[in-house]
Amino acid sequence: MEAIIQSAFGEIAILLVMAAIIGFSGVLLRQPLIVSFIAVGLIAGPSALDIVRSDEQIDLLSELGIAVLLFLVGIKLDVKLIRSLGTVSLLTGLGQVLFTSIFGYLIGLALGLGHVTSLYVAVALTFSSTIIIVKLLSDKREIDALHGQIALGFLIVQDLVVVLAMIILSAVGVGAGDARGGAGGVLLVLAYAVVMVALVVLFVRHVANPLTERLARAPELLVIFAIAQAAMFAAIGDFIGLGKEVGGLLAGISLASTPYRETIAARLAPLRDFLLLFFFIALGATLDLSLLGTHLLGAAVFSLFVLIGNPLIVLAIMGAMGYRKRTGFLAGLTVAQISEFSLIFVAMGVSLGHVASDALGLVTMVGLVTIAASTYMITYSHRLYALFEPLLGVFERRGTPREAGAHTKDGYAVLIFGLGRLGTAIGMRLKRQGVRVLGVDFNPLAIRRWRELGLDTAYGDATDPEFVAELPLSRAQWVLSTVPIHPTGLSHEDTRSTLIQLARAAGFKGGIAVTSHTSEDTRELLGSGADIVLEPFQDAADRAVEILGGAETQERMEFPQIATEEKRTPQ
Repeated sequence: MEAIIQSAFGEIAILLVMAAIIGFSGVLLRQPLIVSFIAVGLIAGPSALDIVRSDEQIDLLSELGIAVLLFLVGIKLDVKLIRSLGTVSLLTGLGQVLFTSIFGYLIGLALGLGHVTSLYVAVALTFSSTIIIVKLLSDKREIDALHGQIALGFLIVQDLVVVLAMIILSAVGVGAGDARGGAGGVLLVLAYAVVMVALVVLFVRHVANPLTERLARAPELLVIFAIAQAAMFAAIGDFIGLGKEVGGLLAGISLASTPYRETIAARLAPLRDFLLLFFFIALGATLDLSLLGTHLLGAAVFSLFVLIGNPLIVLAIMGAMGYRKRTGFLAGLTVAQISEFSLIFVAMGVSLGHVASDALGLVTMVGLVTIAASTYMITYSHRLYALFEPLLGVFERRGTPREAGAHTKDGYAVLIFGLGRLGTAIGMRLKRQGVRVLGVDFNPLAIRRWRELGLDTAYGDATDPEFVAELPLSRAQWVLSTVPIHPTGLSHEDTRSTLIQLARAAGFKGGIAVTSHTSEDTRELLGSGADIVLEPFQDAADRAVEILGGAETQERMEFPQIATEEKRTPQ
């Protein structure tokens, strides 16, 4: 072992093997890779195995990883999402940032951290990990749900706060080292920032689209250009005092308006994960395990504050704005952790000499605890809601005006859950036959599409007992679910079985039809109480055989205009 780590290549090879082994263990425990990577740094650092010795090489890879990370944040920075969700994203995001900053600062003072350290720690606690939250919500298929969209909205607000905080921090850092005084340094950095933003605007308007269009003819060259853009902007940002982080983010913003941004982001995501491994290894290697015990009390207090306080403030703000307690609770759980930006922010403070390295150790411990705990909180969010639901009534306004749907009127013959292609096709055909249909979905875009088609809709989740109980089920003849399998928590229970149980519990006496794609699912759903199980692929195949092999085929051959007219029929 000692002989291998004498070379930088051998050292990095061992670190990669450790990352793969510990990362796999983390996956088995359903933990984000961030936790595993920091653990690699701790184990490989001087407090344990003392493997990390190529500090310059690892720091270089770490800095490039941060530049690429901020580049990808910038290229996917979609401020339109905030506008589309109205004021809830802004108010919730800013409210949570202010609440966490103020009370985190007071907690820091109470723990004796000092004013500057308390301020750094308090600001660091306001950031939540976009990467982790998006991954968890996507795995649960809740990224398009209302609480998922709202969470994305206030995560963007947090990202904007991160940018502002880093710009201010860079300006203050330059000002502190400027011989002309702090004010002169701050003004100089702000002037550089204005010039750099102006150059980005000119690049976006006149260069970005035609340049990327030519580069896209060779996809590999497009990726190389994106990496070069991130590195170049990061280097310029570091040179003028804005910092590599802000430079990388501006590089991403410069390409955010191009039609190839999704392609670039998808290609660079694995590279980002690989390079960030070295950031977290370097971070873990700088921590002295023997000193971490001195932060146990502070880490416990701050962790409880983030895990409980952040979700409660989001729940309170959304409740005051008229959202259901369930929506507020599920959205609030997404901010129950700090992010990689929290560690980067405090690391910047350490490099500027504003705070001691102990502060970075404290925030890292809080990060490990909150990221690990919140992963399970988000994964088991529906079970947690069922557990705490009796206590959450104080956070919900009467009538929940923000989530009032068109289902307040009764008299629908069919309720369709799941407004995708199959649900929409069935709904349109029923409407043409004069059947009153109510469509239900948790995707705001699907709701909007149905309303544009002139169909009544209700926004909600089929796994929410209160929502299902409020639907106009008394006169309905059928409840149809075209929703795909949607696990609630880590069990194998899915939305279809849950809907059957909730509809019957609400007193629905009509028929329940659900869709299935396997014979095993069909048997289980019939056993769960479904009256009819539709198998779209099998039904379509049967219909195709009927058409191709029956008299209808001859009729179509003799009168081809029939097929043409049918093909033009709106779906």
